[in-house]
Amino acid sequence: MLKDKMLIGSHWKSRYKDTFGSSAGVLLWLCVALLACSSCALDETINVIQKDCEFDVTYNDTITSENQTIYAFNHTVSRTKTEGVRVYVDVLSPNLKSPILFVVRQQQAVLSFQVPLILRGLYLRKYPYKHIGRTLCQPPIRAASETQYFFVDVSTLSSQGTNYQLRVSRVESFTLQTDTTFSFTASPSQPQYFKYVFPEGVDTVIVKVSSDMNFPCSVMSIQDIQCPVYDLDNNVAFIGMYQTMTKKGAITVQRKDFPSNSFYVVVVVKTEDEACGGPLRFYPLQPDELIDAGNRSKTLDVVVILAIKSDVYVLGMLLCLGIFLSFYLVTLLVACVEKKRARSRELFHSIDDTSPAETGKIAASPNEYGSLDSTISSEAITDSAPSLDSAASADNYMERSGWKNVVRSRQESLSSIEEDDYDTLDDINSDKNIVRTKKYLCVADLSRKDNRILSKKYQIYFWNIATIAVFYALPVVQLVITYQTVVNVTGNQDICYYNFMCAHPLGALSAFNNILSNLGYVMLGLLFLLIVLKRDIVHNRALSCNEVNAMECGIPKHFGLFYAMGTALMMEGLLSACYHVCPNYTNFQFDTSFMYMIAGLCMLKLYQKRHPDINASAYTAYACLAAVIFFSVLGVVFGKGNTVFWIVFSVIHILATLLLSTQLYYMGRWRLDSGVVRRMVYVVYTDCIRQCTGPTYIDRMVLLVMGNIVNWSLAAYGLIERPNDFASYLLAIAICNLLLYFAFYIIMKLRSGERIQCLALVCIVFTAVVWGFALYFFFQGLSTWQKTPAESREHNRDCILLSFFDDHDIWHFLSSIAMFGSFLVLLTMDDDLNTVQRDKIYVF
Repeated sequence: MLKDKMLIGSHWKSRYKDTFGSSAGVLLWLCVALLACSSCALDETINVIQKDCEFDVTYNDTITSENQTIYAFNHTVSRTKTEGVRVYVDVLSPNLKSPILFVVRQQQAVLSFQVPLILRGLYLRKYPYKHIGRTLCQPPIRAASETQYFFVDVSTLSSQGTNYQLRVSRVESFTLQTDTTFSFTASPSQPQYFKYVFPEGVDTVIVKVSSDMNFPCSVMSIQDIQCPVYDLDNNVAFIGMYQTMTKKGAITVQRKDFPSNSFYVVVVVKTEDEACGGPLRFYPLQPDELIDAGNRSKTLDVVVILAIKSDVYVLGMLLCLGIFLSFYLVTLLVACVEKKRARSRELFHSIDDTSPAETGKIAASPNEYGSLDSTISSEAITDSAPSLDSAASADNYMERSGWKNVVRSRQESLSSIEEDDYDTLDDINSDKNIVRTKKYLCVADLSRKDNRILSKKYQIYFWNIATIAVFYALPVVQLVITYQTVVNVTGNQDICYYNFMCAHPLGALSAFNNILSNLGYVMLGLLFLLIVLKRDIVHNRALSCNEVNAMECGIPKHFGLFYAMGTALMMEGLLSACYHVCPNYTNFQFDTSFMYMIAGLCMLKLYQKRHPDINASAYTAYACLAAVIFFSVLGVVFGKGNTVFWIVFSVIHILATLLLSTQLYYMGRWRLDSGVVRRMVYVVYTDCIRQCTGPTYIDRMVLLVMGNIVNWSLAAYGLIERPNDFASYLLAIAICNLLLYFAFYIIMKLRSGERIQCLALVCIVFTAVVWGFALYFFFQGLSTWQKTPAESREHNRDCILLSFFDDHDIWHFLSSIAMFGSFLVLLTMDDDLNTVQRDKIYVF
């Protein structure tokens, strides 16, 4: 060895003499001499012992700083059969002052570790392990069969003798077989990994790892065939795809990501359970204190199954398209039947029509025939109104005079069609106070404004939500693409909360089936827009022909809110698809924002039906919905376990409920100013203390009392329970209020003697049934971002439809159909009033 070093020194001298000069050469010679002397000293003091060893034999030896032991192994490997080699080390001596270093030298890889193995946890925790088991990386084989050698070097700097055991064994089941379950045991110091080779014609497989034990927490990783293999808690996340798990874990693996057509399945048990939602251990009393980790062995099962083929993707897409295209077909058939029936009615009326002179005679002598036909002209109604009003009461006279003003206003050309034309006149203001505070209101009392004014007002709902959709959706799409890119680049499967048991990738998307199932919202939202457009065209055509039924009968037709609802349904589908690109708690608001919009728009539409003149403007409505979304974000970020936030939100919830109740009860004829408290005390004194009288508007009071009970109960529930999923809690508040108002509307409609036509009744029954099934699949809970990713995977389940769609996909299908049906109910439920004069339609 000394001779070799001298030769090296002479080579360096001859090479660099001209460069460094003579002084540098002398200095270099001195350094080489010192190294040679130190090498000689080491050669004299360290005894190197080399042993030829065999597999499955336990070697008991003692190591000190004065000796080094080298264990030589060889084994024959072949391409047809892949065997793993595993090294087991146990240190028998207690109270080690210096660790033992084990270095495994292979032909193309080196594995080194110390015993005891120190693995770090959170907050400076250190866990020592004396029982080590490591699998050696398998280098590629060039020949059909070859003999490979490897050496295990054992050394230490401890002067005291340390006893240890060494054992090298073959892993017979190192290569996993398709659809064959293999059981094994792993621990933090004894990780396991296995090899899988893609069979011919297979492009995608799903690797599933399961255990009967929640803890200890573990990590499963998919890594390419290369050395070294990262199989310790502190380095398993360096390469490949990985995810934490308790009882379940699954990763979909595609051949295109692994050039060698094979990969390693690595399973590592973590030193702590905090990543899987487990408890944290106590803090160490001293920074360098070693903590006994105890028994952290875990028994697991691994199986590799074939993923679905491309024809299943095609079948799933065709099924999705077929389901929703069938609604287009049914709608077309219903439209054809309705058109045929309308032509039959026109033909029947044309046969029964009388001459214009006879019509004028009828209009001039209503008492002779007892009643006015619904098809007479608006001029006839106007001419006969004074004779009818003269026999009516003073209250009924105001209704009739209001009706007459509406007819006259529609016959006159307006120089301006601004919404506030009436509201700026003092005489109309006083008239509003009289009309809107009557005990019994009719639709005619609340539809006094010009139709063109209100149509422009409600069209703003559509244009505003279209603008909101564009500005909201574009950054959302950009963000979720970034999320998916991060997942694909880092391999961290804990970022997104998929149902990993049924997550079918397509291109860069990890769960294409969850995205595809949202197609129903978009298609049915577009279909609803087409239905509304058709009704809008028919109604405008009737208005242009001055048809009395369109101008003076039925619920006033304003379609702006319907257009907004259809747009919101389409955006719900788009944003839900964006959310499912990478579902987690930070982007859950993408999935719920337009749910709030839909619930709010439906309530506004229900109220607008019989209160068209006093419904909220688009600016006010969207401002309130923006406040709801703002609180939703605050609740997701700060609401978890925050008592102050829940107190503030509950107070705001209750105050908003009271203000809205007052607004609805008094039809907007009240003021929130400095004298409101005085007026409240006066009303309580006169109506409750001085004389006990019932409420003036009993029906409205019943609805508002029920609404306050529900909202106060929900506020109390939130304050007491403080649910983690604040966004869903807020959505539940909106849905409960919507259902309450809808049920009240149906009950009051029937109570007023109105009827529900066959088509609307079919829509109601169909929608109720579909909502029931949809909610069943929604509450299956295949994943939840309220827990850790590992805990969420415990809820994962296999696909249930075509081996492509899971329970949540079925929820998407059914909920989109149910929402579409709910919109149709709102659109058709008052069709029975199309021939009823508005002064005979009650407001409730």
